[in-house]
Amino acid sequence: MKKKFVGFGEILLRMSPDGYLRFAQADRFNLSYSGAEGNMAVALSYMGLPTELVTKLPDNEIGHCAKRALDKWSVGTEHIAWGGDRLGLYYLERGASQRPSKVIYDRKHTAISEADPSDFNWDEIFADAAWFHFTGITVALSENLRKICEMACIAAKRHGVKVSCDLNYRKTLWSVEEAQAAMKPLMAYVDVLIANEEDAEKSLGVQAENTDVVQGKLSVDGYRVLAEKLTAQYAFEMVAFTLRESVSASVNNWSALLCCGGQAYVSKKYTMQIVDRVGGGDSFASGLIYACLNGYDCQDIVEFAAGASCLKHSIEYDFNLSTPEEVLNLIRGDGSGRVVR
Repeated sequence: MKKKFVGFGEILLRMSPDGYLRFAQADRFNLSYSGAEGNMAVALSYMGLPTELVTKLPDNEIGHCAKRALDKWSVGTEHIAWGGDRLGLYYLERGASQRPSKVIYDRKHTAISEADPSDFNWDEIFADAAWFHFTGITVALSENLRKICEMACIAAKRHGVKVSCDLNYRKTLWSVEEAQAAMKPLMAYVDVLIANEEDAEKSLGVQAENTDVVQGKLSVDGYRVLAEKLTAQYAFEMVAFTLRESVSASVNNWSALLCCGGQAYVSKKYTMQIVDRVGGGDSFASGLIYACLNGYDCQDIVEFAAGASCLKHSIEYDFNLSTPEEVLNLIRGDGSGRVVR
């Protein structure tokens, strides 16, 4: 059985002050690489699956540094396109207690946002692939990328490759109207949808009932009904929602809901002391895909995805460097955090 994962999206440089310093206090920044689909490719590679990231990078030393960051974790880079002027950046100020984290994007005129459809041969890319993933972030970056994502989805279907999408709505990248105009047509190609409450409302115009994330009020039944509506409208095989209850920037309750085969499955809930929140959704999506490609049943899929993401929140930077054994130990009940020796 083929198990290769292919992601399509931007690699960008993360710049963050030491610890929990505010931007105004910082006199230096720590550098690391990120990007939703790249985060997932690294996580799945670390779990032992073959992966590939399809992207476009500037043909300069910084672009090649980004490639080496993927090479380090054995992510396939054979189909990277080279060209354009710059790599995207984002700045992260990590929050604590009642002060939220803050992200500032610098992603205009990046190499991938100016990519051309001719940069990618999707028939070659999908020749040995089992799963293709893209996010709403990628689609938001440019009109060209919207066209390229559709071309990729059509090719994936031609090759019998499963297609998943994490809606990942980002209000600083586009408006609600732009998001819905672009994302709704792409749903015709998607087999597995991953989202949270804001994503579904902003990107697809469907809202979870009896839910107010600001007040920490989540209705599991409201999410189940939302998943049923989305499945009826778009014929998804699976719909997965992350259920984040933010007690503060430092403490979150974390669980997930998966709808498949007409049934709803809810994971156990974890209370997390957060080390680094960024990449939490990507680690959930990669955990879900790992479980699907390894033939888990629906309850085990949502448990594995939620557990993988819980562990990611304890890891610095954006990549989830958790092994399947570590995830399985957690979901089987070993969440004590005792020293292993």
